[in-house]
Amino acid sequence: MNADLSAASADLPDRIKAWGRELGFQQVGITDIQLDAAEQRLEEWLAAGYAGEMDYMARHGRRRSRPAQLVPDTVRVISVRMNYLPDEATSPLALLDLHERAYIARYTLGRDYHKLMRRRLQRLADRIAANNGPFGYRVFVDSAPVLEKPLAQKAGLGWIGKHTNLINKQAGSWFLLGELYTDLPLRLDSPATDHCGSCTACIDVCPTKAIIAPYVLDARRCISYLTIELQGAIPVEFRHAIGNRIFGCDDCQLCCPWNKFAIHTAETDFQPRHALDDSKLVTLFAWEQAEWAQKTTGSAIRRAGYVGWLRNLAVALGNAPTSTEVVTALRRRAEHPSTLVREHVAWALEQHRTELDR
Repeated sequence: MNADLSAASADLPDRIKAWGRELGFQQVGITDIQLDAAEQRLEEWLAAGYAGEMDYMARHGRRRSRPAQLVPDTVRVISVRMNYLPDEATSPLALLDLHERAYIARYTLGRDYHKLMRRRLQRLADRIAANNGPFGYRVFVDSAPVLEKPLAQKAGLGWIGKHTNLINKQAGSWFLLGELYTDLPLRLDSPATDHCGSCTACIDVCPTKAIIAPYVLDARRCISYLTIELQGAIPVEFRHAIGNRIFGCDDCQLCCPWNKFAIHTAETDFQPRHALDDSKLVTLFAWEQAEWAQKTTGSAIRRAGYVGWLRNLAVALGNAPTSTEVVTALRRRAEHPSTLVREHVAWALEQHRTELDR
């Protein structure tokens, strides 16, 4: 790998940032690879069991917190962010109160961000090589053991808030992150400083009280974990709190005061597809596997799987207002081949039992 920069390349960091903006990234920052404090926090978090079933968080040892162990000769990380919040007719906050409709985390409404951002980062790498010569690098977008938020904070893109998401003073938190590990000894940016102050809005609003202390998230209680990462049954104690959230949760972002500065995305790939931004629960629950596969092609929703999709919808239907439509939809799935789906459908029907017995 090339670890030298000529005097003529002293302005390369500035050019990289300009190229990044041309490629659709709202901000580009550069940091070193020292993550000692973040490594200690991660190890304490894992030791406390807060990762739940996410075994991959510990699988790679310290390669997650030591970039040069993951990609040899790495000395810098180019961190980028890209806005993803679409401009919608019905606000996400209002949708949470429409209990017969489905709420899906806003980052998954359009096409899968992984491929889009990887392609843009690859184009950025190609631009650097074309202008400065060959260099060592590797592109990441939530695709390997990378501590993306601590790196982004060190690169000046924002600070890690009390809800553990990254917040930017000028842009809120509705953005995605990506990284380019490199051997180029680029000039560093200044880290972002914390501006949460005494605010506890995210802690107070969390439906399942997953933010157990400022800056500490117990994933086992988090709706995003429960509806996406968890493979088995959703604990009964959290089912009512899930409400109509069928894939992920945005509550901690919806209440964050800094998101008054959020800017809607201009990326067409992030615009909602198949009316997923405002669909009835019974409509989505009626999708058979072939239809689900077709309508989630190229979507991050695929991560939950079809059975997970039905499981989540059954819980949301159990929380929906009782109606003939809701009960009929649930009964149609009562004998589903999956034990997991059947158990959640049975629970949902039980929630409507009092009304049904009248």
